[in-house]
Amino acid sequence: MMELHRRRKTLTEPETRYYVQQILQGTLYLHQQNIIHRDLKLGNLFLNDEMEVKIGDLGLAAKIEFVGQRKKTLCGTPNYIAPEILSKTGHSFEVDVWSIGCIMYTLLVGKPPFETNSLKETYARITRCDYNIPSHLNKNARTLIEKMLQSDPKKRPLVSEILKADFFTIGYMPKKLPPSCLTTAPRFDSINYRESISNRRPLIELNSPKPAVNKSASKPQDPGLKHPMFTEPSRPSVRNSVSTIDCKEHMISLEKELENLLNLKPSKTRMNNMEETTDPVAQPLICVSKWVDYSDKYGFGYELSDDSVGVMFNDFTRIVLLANLKDIHYIEKNGFEQYYTIDQTPPALEKKIKLLMYFRRYMDDHLNKAGKDLLAKDADQLSRTPYLYQWFRSTSSVIMQLSNGTLQINFTDHTKVILCPLMKAVTLVEENIFRTYHFNTIAENGCSPEFEKCLHYAHKKIGFILKNNK
Repeated sequence: MMELHRRRKTLTEPETRYYVQQILQGTLYLHQQNIIHRDLKLGNLFLNDEMEVKIGDLGLAAKIEFVGQRKKTLCGTPNYIAPEILSKTGHSFEVDVWSIGCIMYTLLVGKPPFETNSLKETYARITRCDYNIPSHLNKNARTLIEKMLQSDPKKRPLVSEILKADFFTIGYMPKKLPPSCLTTAPRFDSINYRESISNRRPLIELNSPKPAVNKSASKPQDPGLKHPMFTEPSRPSVRNSVSTIDCKEHMISLEKELENLLNLKPSKTRMNNMEETTDPVAQPLICVSKWVDYSDKYGFGYELSDDSVGVMFNDFTRIVLLANLKDIHYIEKNGFEQYYTIDQTPPALEKKIKLLMYFRRYMDDHLNKAGKDLLAKDADQLSRTPYLYQWFRSTSSVIMQLSNGTLQINFTDHTKVILCPLMKAVTLVEENIFRTYHFNTIAENGCSPEFEKCLHYAHKKIGFILKNNK
């Protein structure tokens, strides 16, 4: 879960509720066996393939031999350690409750409650129980954290009592979460997300202004609609978890990773068989499998590997038909998002939906899909399908950045490079064969000159994009 925290920073309340409840259930089992874990932290919590929490590393665990026994060993991890452990006054099951309070705070706020730049000050803040809860957390979350993070261990609730708290009994808790939550917030239509998108950049033509598609196909015929002056639908919106700052930070991260890697001149390194050094676990869940540029009239259409179809319009709004062919995801130009069903959409979206369906038909009829049998689908109803955040054209490639940070470069020879800043990995696609490598794997084992050339190109274009997006 430390890796989840590193990628996501903060989680939504339903996700936090889902994870913390499982942590409590596991801790309750330990306590029923008279075992104190004593080192509960994100780094000792693991997620299986079903996104279920498993508690690990019981190296500091201790068994209570009789009622009222208090342990006095100084142990634990600084950001999660309870004050009675620091004071050596004796501790028991209550230290796990304190740690879970720290975990819940970290998931919701993005950093541990007592974290400072020095160990001495962190311990001082823990001893004083000196922390602040942001005002944006709801009342039930604030109340539960305050109950768990009390200096006096006798005042902290039992794990069994915490499971009955309003935070868990009131409010939505998903039965399961999709793997896409490892990198992207799930889709909860009723949730207001932390940030809205402001100052979205228009699509940029790097070199060629001419419309094109990713195959040698004729330009689509006009569907009979004049370039519309689109109006925004009237409906309450929810904020998007993606911001301009997020996408720029993803670009900056990729630029740094590529710069460090290319400085090592990986093609000069003694290279093992690249087939043996692939990291398939880092393979992207979603990529762009088809695209068509009709921006001289309407916008840029694309299909994702999960069969979702989207359009980024020239007025900087976006629309996506999800893979179930029923749900419509609409993102306004200010970043607010709305969900509809295909049979219940406002009249103001009629022209855009008509164009969306036209783009979909055209791509189905004329374009081949890349990676249709290779990339795993994540079609759970809570999965937040990424959408096209921005795109760029050059004479030799099309560059597309998705809202989850993935950057994809499609070259004119049909080679593709997919870079993921969160996984710190790159996928090379040749003849529809996907090979994924972590950046540090390439640094250690090297790569072919052709692959390095692609990485140099990516680094150059990312720099150009960042310079022009200032």
